Amino acid sequence: MAELTNKERMAIPRHHMIEQDGKARAKNFSEVNLGYTIQLAKEEAERCIQCKKPLCIDGCPVAVKIPDFIKMITEGKYEEAAKILKGDNALPAVCGRVCPQEEQCEKVCIIGKKNQPVAIGYLERFVADWERENIGIQVPEISEKSGKKIAIIGGGPAGLSCAGDLIRFGHDVTIFEALHEIGGVLLYGIPEFRLPKEIVHAEVAALQKAGVKFVTNFVVGLTRTVDELLTEYDALFIGVGAGLPYFMNIPGEYLNGVYSSNEYLTRVNLMKAYKFPESDTPMFDVRGKTVAVFGGGNTAMDAVRVSIRLGAKRAMIVYRRTEAEMPARIEEIKHAKEEGVEFMLLAAPLEFIGDDDLWLRSMRMQKMELGEPDASGRRRPVPIDGAIEIIPLDVAVVAIGNGSNPIISQTTPDLVVNRWGNITVDLASMKSSKKGVFAGGDIVTGGATVILAMGAGRTAAKAIDEYLKNKEIW
Repeated sequence: MAELTNKERMAIPRHHMIEQDGKARAKNFSEVNLGYTIQLAKEEAERCIQCKKPLCIDGCPVAVKIPDFIKMITEGKYEEAAKILKGDNALPAVCGRVCPQEEQCEKVCIIGKKNQPVAIGYLERFVADWERENIGIQVPEISEKSGKKIAIIGGGPAGLSCAGDLIRFGHDVTIFEALHEIGGVLLYGIPEFRLPKEIVHAEVAALQKAGVKFVTNFVVGLTRTVDELLTEYDALFIGVGAGLPYFMNIPGEYLNGVYSSNEYLTRVNLMKAYKFPESDTPMFDVRGKTVAVFGGGNTAMDAVRVSIRLGAKRAMIVYRRTEAEMPARIEEIKHAKEEGVEFMLLAAPLEFIGDDDLWLRSMRMQKMELGEPDASGRRRPVPIDGAIEIIPLDVAVVAIGNGSNPIISQTTPDLVVNRWGNITVDLASMKSSKKGVFAGGDIVTGGATVILAMGAGRTAAKAIDEYLKNKEIW
């Protein structure tokens, strides 16, 4: 078969992923996106023109060699594609599902100037799934053992990515996790229908097979302090995320039926509350009830789509700006609409109202309009005089962001943090103010994406490796 010209490649339309029907999937927790077939993957891979200066690599926070693994797909060499992909990404099946490629690698794809960009995320998922399903996740080559030991605090994306590189460099790596399972936000924050837990478990198991050790139910700062761990380990990486939920500070947030998105999603995703009493963790029964989720990010979309699946009669996103300002992925907003979620835009709650038994019954809501841009560049919502409504409500989920848990900073006084409690680091190396201690992910940046946390973990791993070779210059 003759090689396609660049003009022919650029004329190929982007291949959309097969997905469950909206009405059907709104009643189950099975994965929405069903992946590419081999034929679809090869045809999509043919769209890549193999740029001499591939901007997509620069757009990827972990610098995956994107053209190289895509070329292997066109040649049917899926095992080789997986090796290339995993040379830079410890969690490719996860990233292929939840990373905002449209704002990163795909955003700078040259094909996207005249057509839709190459579906890099879909192809990443295809390769990772092919490997897992056909030959099992392969363990990367491990360098000669260095005899050095590193402790990683937090078993989420930043910690797992850091561990994946450090174990390849030949160091002994132990991850300490506060919860009873490894995965962090990948397990407790992202629902099954977006990221099946078996995918997370498989990629964690591959790291374990490579030699990473895991210790669960271990709260650093309470079980043992950072300083105590440093007496046993040569270096330490903190990747504990941002797990302290923010609330809106309006009257009535104490009422029964008002949740943080952290609690709501953790109960459902990690603890399988929707299976109660088969599972141990109870959950407010939302069947036939009205649920409002406050916020416009991916976490808000996750919470409201979970509510639909739990049987809510009415599930709403309440957001004080318009859809154009929502930070959620376009795909997540699209899927929410297809599943029956209502969008109550330009609206802000003023008060939650309860009954005599302190159960949530309604909310007082203010209608808004957009004014001048604020510091974020988005137009600031301002109240419309007299435009206030009382809306019946049974469950409220607050999904407006998270802050840093103060346990580590409070028990490590010489660890410098900023005014929000995030650890201060040198972004080129992720080293903190404390010798031998590095940090990355949401505990440094505040709430961000899985792939940005993984990028920070990789940066830290490289710096830790260099630090262990010559501590004196650090």
